Amino acid sequence: MAPLNLGILAHVDAGKTSLTERLLHQAGVIDTPGSVDRGTTRTDTLALERQRGITIKSAVVSFRLHGTTVNLIDTPGHPDFIAEVERVLGVLDGAVLVVSAVEGVQPQTGVLMRTLRRLRIPTLVFVNKIDRSGADLDRTLAGITARLTPDVVPLTAARRQGTAAAEAVPYPPGDPELTARLTDVLAAHDDDLLAVYVEGGDLPYDRLRRALAARTAAAEVHPVYAGSAVTGAGVEALADGITRWLPGSAGDPQGPLSGTVFTMQRGPAGERIAFVRLASGTLRVRDRPPLHRDGAVAGEGRITALTVFDQGTDRPVPQVPAGRIAKVWGLGDVRIGDTVGAPAPGGAPDRHFAPPSLETVVSARRPADRAALHTALTRLAEQDPLINLRRDEDRGEIAVSLYGEVQKEVIQATLAADHGVAAVFRPTTTLHIERVTGTGAAVEFIKTGPNPFLATVGLRVEPAPPGSGVVFRREVELGSLPYAFFTAVEETVRATLAQGLYGWQVPDCAVTMTHAGYWARQSHAHAVFDKSMSSTSGDFRNLTPLVLAAALRQAGTRVHEPMHRFRLELPADALGAVLPALTRLRALPRTPAPDGAGGYVLQGDIPAAAVHALELRLPTLTSGEGVLETAFDHYAPVRGEAPVRPRSGPDPLDRKEYLTAVQRRLTALPSRTPAGPA
Repeated sequence: MAPLNLGILAHVDAGKTSLTERLLHQAGVIDTPGSVDRGTTRTDTLALERQRGITIKSAVVSFRLHGTTVNLIDTPGHPDFIAEVERVLGVLDGAVLVVSAVEGVQPQTGVLMRTLRRLRIPTLVFVNKIDRSGADLDRTLAGITARLTPDVVPLTAARRQGTAAAEAVPYPPGDPELTARLTDVLAAHDDDLLAVYVEGGDLPYDRLRRALAARTAAAEVHPVYAGSAVTGAGVEALADGITRWLPGSAGDPQGPLSGTVFTMQRGPAGERIAFVRLASGTLRVRDRPPLHRDGAVAGEGRITALTVFDQGTDRPVPQVPAGRIAKVWGLGDVRIGDTVGAPAPGGAPDRHFAPPSLETVVSARRPADRAALHTALTRLAEQDPLINLRRDEDRGEIAVSLYGEVQKEVIQATLAADHGVAAVFRPTTTLHIERVTGTGAAVEFIKTGPNPFLATVGLRVEPAPPGSGVVFRREVELGSLPYAFFTAVEETVRATLAQGLYGWQVPDCAVTMTHAGYWARQSHAHAVFDKSMSSTSGDFRNLTPLVLAAALRQAGTRVHEPMHRFRLELPADALGAVLPALTRLRALPRTPAPDGAGGYVLQGDIPAAAVHALELRLPTLTSGEGVLETAFDHYAPVRGEAPVRPRSGPDPLDRKEYLTAVQRRLTALPSRTPAGPA
């Protein structure tokens, strides 16, 4: 049977890791399930994970269920580590979304379910913790139906909820309640079933079961199981459902090699180990597969070792076929998101979740540790690219992008424990962006006027729709420059847009190259090659920031701040206090709606910078009864004075300072002669 790459996803503390342990026990891999509280689980292997009792890094463990090899990926539930979930989604065949029977649908639950449905990943729902005080399966099912999706079919009932003796009882085939629910949900997705249902015909359970399998595989309907990962109640039924409803994906072992790097780690000797999901082909030791990044070749590796996950551990193998997940040694400068072998169809993968909206500045407590801090953070960024390091050489500081304060604490603890670096973190600030407001153009001609570089570059900058990214175009002939010079200009454009007119990233714009020129490789008569008479890629890399900055200044930019969509449940008597507080926090609430239980549901938008303040005030404003959910939604223009972020590196907006810095850098290179006076 085809292997199944299965993700376990949930809001933090819903019981994902405990469920993983129980499934390992169910499969006979371990004798006793590990405990998150005692730090004895198989997948939480980091010291920090054991100390904090939360999953920080995705982990893979394999076992067999009913003849199917399941590669289970346990993902973090805390929203600060959503980047780990981001990378895993692209390699999943199916998922189990865990929901607590006590807390019900939580903020991260909704974010995950919406993403799973949008990506059409077949998903089962497991309502966990029916043995805990306050558990209520019916209430939880109602919340799932109202806030996640109505396309769910409960396959188990619960008895003696809220006690250690709680049981999950599967509905028997032909049960009237089950048949009615199956008919109701499936008919909405199957015209043949709908026709029989409308005409009052008979729909036998076997036909409904086949339809459920088909619609689950299509990610249109989601079977729901209930139980307790701690006691094991309902887990056997869930295990049966995993192999019954979720389809595996073997791929073609004889096809062209193509695999995705979805996470990485460092070995004892510091070597990079890539976790690769093979979608096609077969990977063998001593192979030299190409690495593709953003649709282009990014290098080549030589496979020195391979292991696959098997029965709770990983074992060395000489080759790995399509459909499996492997740990791969020898891929050199590999990064998360790279494709091993043939490039992934469609180029770079889409981003499923919002980018980080916070930033903190990190510096070494001891000046002597500056280099060690940079090395350590670079290694952390290898494993989490969304950390997005921004180094300021002059100040000896590094800015790190964040999702939240817990992630910041984990980075600080990791630097101290794993790298021996004591780091100082400044207060977290909000990450803004800049959007181009008009059209601007600039050009500098080779060795003309103040241009000291052997390059001609002309650029036009225009706005682009939000989410479109940076689009680079050429209006000049492809043969007007060596291709390496075009590449130098495009790469420098993208790097320069990391800091706009106010110091913030410019994520969405169209940049068109309008002018190009160079001096071909030449020398004086009877002399050797003379750099001062010949253009190099360096000339284009040094000139492009000046031209782009001038075009941006002409076009203009406006600073935007991240906005979160909020949903707030509150008692009726708290509404009068909450609305003015939201106004003071610059929130934009919509009309309150009755929740059917005497209270209100209030939805709207709030600046990301104000979310933490609202969380702190809410218990007082609502007498502890308010329930707040927030998630990034969009960017909005900043009102009033635009915030400015200090720039790092040479500033092309200050021509004299920039050229002085470039000249200083070029002079420091022993084999480089500057192109001309600054």
